[in-house]
Amino acid sequence: MPENKVQFGLSKAAFAPYSVVGDVVTFEAPIMIPGAVSLTLDPRGELTEFYADNILYYVASSNQGYDASLEIATIPQQFAIDALGETLDEDDGVVSEYADAQGKPFAFMFQFEGDVKATRHVLFNCTANRPSITGSTKTTSTEPGTNELTLVASPIEIDGKLIVKTKTIATTTSAIYDAWYTSVYKKTVAGA
Repeated sequence: MPENKVQFGLSKAAFAPYSVVGDVVTFEAPIMIPGAVSLTLDPRGELTEFYADNILYYVASSNQGYDASLEIATIPQQFAIDALGETLDEDDGVVSEYADAQGKPFAFMFQFEGDVKATRHVLFNCTANRPSITGSTKTTSTEPGTNELTLVASPIEIDGKLIVKTKTIATTTSAIYDAWYTSVYKKTVAGA
């Protein structure tokens, strides 16, 4: 199958909370985040340069994941509870943000459309910051507002390896590609 020449269009944003018991990371089923508008991933880490013999003698890079900015139509209630640490009061039917609440880590999934086939991605270890809250009055036209989430995607150890991100490519099997949003992809280790 040919590779994509271009990418365009963000869609199918989803998150999957996870838990760690011992050395085992267990992801919950992905939950869709409808209304994805834009996503920016800026690398975390830097190049270390070492000079010797009057030249750049050695260069090493540090991959500490990504700083991400996700613009979406609205923040789903389940995301606010699972990822931002807000609390749902079942009796009153209100969601509250408590000062001592802590967000929970999650995998973040999305896809970019391509000229051949969409490329699907998963960032395995994300945390989200509380978003800014804004609003404006309606004028002669109704312009929908958006919300912007800031995320940090950091490395996580899964099956003995530090991993940040995985994505599909032209040769990804249809079994893996089609199941991408059923469960968070984890490499099956032979004999495990």
